[in-house]
Amino acid sequence: MASSLDALSALCKRRGFIYHSSEIYGGMPGFWDYGPLGSELKANVKQAWWQFTVRGREDVAGLDATIIMHPKIWKASGHLDTFADPMTMCKECKKLMRADQIEDILAEQKKKPVPHNPEGTLSCPYCGGEMTEPKPFNLMFKTVVGPIDDPSNTAYLRPETAQAIFAQFQNVLATSRQTVPFGIAQMGKSFRNEVTPRNYTFRSREFEQMELEFFIRPDEAVEILHGHVVTLADNPDLNGPVQDDWGWEVWHKYWVEQRKKFLNAVGLPTEHFVEYWQKPDELAHYARACVDIEYDFPFGRQELEGIAARSDFDLSQHQKHSGESQMVFDDPLKQAAKKMDEAARKAFIEKTQADWVSRGKDPIEAEKFCLALFEGKYVPHVIEPSAGVDRLMLALLCEGYEEQNLSEDPAKPDVRTVLHFSPKVAPIKAAIFPLIKKDEAQMKLAREIFTKLSKKFNVMWDTAGAIGRRYRRQDEAGTPWCITVDEQSTQDGTFTVRERDSMTQSRMSYAELLAMMYEKLEF
Repeated sequence: MASSLDALSALCKRRGFIYHSSEIYGGMPGFWDYGPLGSELKANVKQAWWQFTVRGREDVAGLDATIIMHPKIWKASGHLDTFADPMTMCKECKKLMRADQIEDILAEQKKKPVPHNPEGTLSCPYCGGEMTEPKPFNLMFKTVVGPIDDPSNTAYLRPETAQAIFAQFQNVLATSRQTVPFGIAQMGKSFRNEVTPRNYTFRSREFEQMELEFFIRPDEAVEILHGHVVTLADNPDLNGPVQDDWGWEVWHKYWVEQRKKFLNAVGLPTEHFVEYWQKPDELAHYARACVDIEYDFPFGRQELEGIAARSDFDLSQHQKHSGESQMVFDDPLKQAAKKMDEAARKAFIEKTQADWVSRGKDPIEAEKFCLALFEGKYVPHVIEPSAGVDRLMLALLCEGYEEQNLSEDPAKPDVRTVLHFSPKVAPIKAAIFPLIKKDEAQMKLAREIFTKLSKKFNVMWDTAGAIGRRYRRQDEAGTPWCITVDEQSTQDGTFTVRERDSMTQSRMSYAELLAMMYEKLEF
């Protein structure tokens, strides 16, 4: 693992993973470009997430929505009113920064925190000057739609991909032939006008998200259908098939486990990240639970992705603000409710009211909710696994980076820099080398192998330099396998396959190589 970002970022620049945006003009803080290897790594991470989350399941559909949407969406979601960070400015050096990150900046600079001054404000971590009183700063980027720059034409670059899923929920439900429980997934660009983007690509102003909104029945509907609700106390099998009688907390834990499986699959071992279950006073007002999966980056433990149980907040907000119903009709629920007599219905309403009141909710609304359930109608609740492509890429780079000294002589170090990517996300899957460039038979066979493999995977052709130097170049790129065509290859058709991490070599035929690669690349 990388112990600091300096060596890693230098490698990323040198090998074409990550460049500073607009570098020839001095760069743009908080914006990053991905080079040849970086763009392949990013595409592979996204493809892996899509395969695992959408194509590998029967109960998830996809969506690709626009970056700019109707501004009322952001009013309904609360982003216009509450999506803000506390911003402060140094009165001396005029630097802007988030007030809640000043001590983090000091820690990064390996300085001791500046004591609070008598007025109760922190001193500037850069010059020691006095800071202004923190004020909320909305993080959304404004833009204008149409030719006239007028407030009525103001729109916003989306700060998250999730809201488009809620806004299109009814359309996807109608066209995907899905029924609750099911999910809608989306990947795409998001934009946040961060006050102080920092820690390399971790906190950027333009980034890409991978989000799933998984819609489930309210627990009350599950109870009507099955006469019970499975909770975590029942010790359900979260590794087996999903069950129709699961309650929200089981669904939430199920998706936490699914996300951990995905991270393992793309190369992050379980022991290198932690689950942080947010405490009740840390939860958003609408959330019933939230788990942050955190990773130990070189700059400290930070959130990699989150899995939240968001109740029915989002769809209910859009129903309220748009005037369009976001309810679903659940015929099995209606048929189950028909079997309840008046006494059972009354008891059910009273039980639901008591539960809602214990959570600070309105008993009158609880009764309306129950009456709708008896008709087979409800606004679905949602479990939201939300991940950042860029953060996951950075974690994979940090996890995979290693400098190995292969020399037994301390006076003559032989350092091999390697990126231990999982083959599933590695930018280059294999590199093909003819051992002797001037040997026409070797060149021809190597070229044939390269041409066949390149139709299936992203592979590299390299004839420059000694074979050891070529291996080292591929180690830095994280290439899992290097294929060397030699004299024996021209005789029996086999070739040497060198494995990156162990550096062991074995002879294989083309069919054996292909079978091995497909096995390693499969989810």
